[in-house]
Amino acid sequence: MRLKLPIICFILEIILIILFGAIVQYNDETDARQWHSNNHSDYENDFYYRYPSFQDVHVMIFIGFGFLMTFLQRYGFSSVGFNFLIAAFALQWATLMQGFFHGLHGGKIHIGVESMINADFCTGSVLISFGAVLGKTSPVQLLVMAMFEVTLFAVNEFILLTLLGTKDAGGSMTIHTFGAYFGLMVTRILYRPNLHKSQDKNSSVYHSDLFAMIGTIYLWMFWPSFNSAITAHGDDQHRTALNTYYSLAACTLATYGMSALTAHDGKLDMVHIQNAALAGGVAAGTAGEMMLTPCGSMIVGFLAGIISVLGYKYLSPILENKLKIQDTCGVHNLHGMPGVLGAIVGAVTAAVATTDVYGKGMDDVFPKVASGEFDATYQGGVQAISLGVTLGIALLGGLIVGFILKLPIFGAPPDTICFEDSIYWEVPGEEAAHDSPMTVVSPEEAKQLNPEAV
Repeated sequence: MRLKLPIICFILEIILIILFGAIVQYNDETDARQWHSNNHSDYENDFYYRYPSFQDVHVMIFIGFGFLMTFLQRYGFSSVGFNFLIAAFALQWATLMQGFFHGLHGGKIHIGVESMINADFCTGSVLISFGAVLGKTSPVQLLVMAMFEVTLFAVNEFILLTLLGTKDAGGSMTIHTFGAYFGLMVTRILYRPNLHKSQDKNSSVYHSDLFAMIGTIYLWMFWPSFNSAITAHGDDQHRTALNTYYSLAACTLATYGMSALTAHDGKLDMVHIQNAALAGGVAAGTAGEMMLTPCGSMIVGFLAGIISVLGYKYLSPILENKLKIQDTCGVHNLHGMPGVLGAIVGAVTAAVATTDVYGKGMDDVFPKVASGEFDATYQGGVQAISLGVTLGIALLGGLIVGFILKLPIFGAPPDTICFEDSIYWEVPGEEAAHDSPMTVVSPEEAKQLNPEAV
């Protein structure tokens, strides 16, 4: 890593700086001359409407996701540290890729607070995939994976949101489903038949699970901001936050109940609480801005908690033993299945939307239905097709990227020392002993130093 990691970090950042200098510029609400050329109050700037949500999303990306993955007993540095590394790269690359597909104006990518939120969304998808390969990949592999995944994410997002007119404000499909199944396919291609040699490290201890709960609580608290961050101002944003709020609450009770129910001794499993309690936020992503109703949101969250716990308890072992998918964090149970559930709920909710329910608000939620371009049933069909498109791009993309990451040049850790910080980090207390000079003495000298030695 002494050469590989610096080379890829420096090359990628230099390329990013050059591209930003060539094609990226402030948008009208960020540029000094453009903003002051119009007669309006400074407090009308989108910054004051979006930045609080951006901050919440940013905390989720760097603290929530980072600490959620610290459950491994000897991989805490890598969980938080590599999360930090790939997030810092991915948000820059996402700004370019999303801007290329969504934000080109006269050959330039215009950026502002909303593009920052969207870049963080894309980064979140990469971090979900990171959870699937956690402990088994080098930082170089992770950066390469992020580079390809961000590009494919932007392509999928463009197809869904721009070409098909899909509604997916909280990203049940574009973020969670895509990230989960992309990561699952990558980890399937990177399957390690001898991973059992590191099995003793692929577990938690008391304090590592406690650290992981920090990530859970941050994610749980800020998920309403995540789902509502880029929805239309006013009732749409308000409704999305409220729907997510109640979905998470119902999901948490379902998680606790199912965790105790599925245990042979009735004790709670911290893995379930850390992860499945968040599934309600994932499942409320697509339909969050729709008229799902508070009761509907609670039903969605309740179902998400149940299927997530069942996934951890029964499905994960099947995926590993039968399909050879070594999903370290169980992203299929937290992001994959709840993401698919959210997409289905979104399709059904869209298909039954009427002007009697939405009134003039139909313009914000389903503009093409409001304009008469197509009816609600067609919109529901578009939502369902979008799920299939997302799964197809994620699985095919993960397949290709997985084979790329298998190249030995990227320095994957051997089977015997996976889930281990010391291969990439200076670990306090271990490095001192590791680096201490050794003195070689003859048997005669040893006897003089210690006469009782045999």
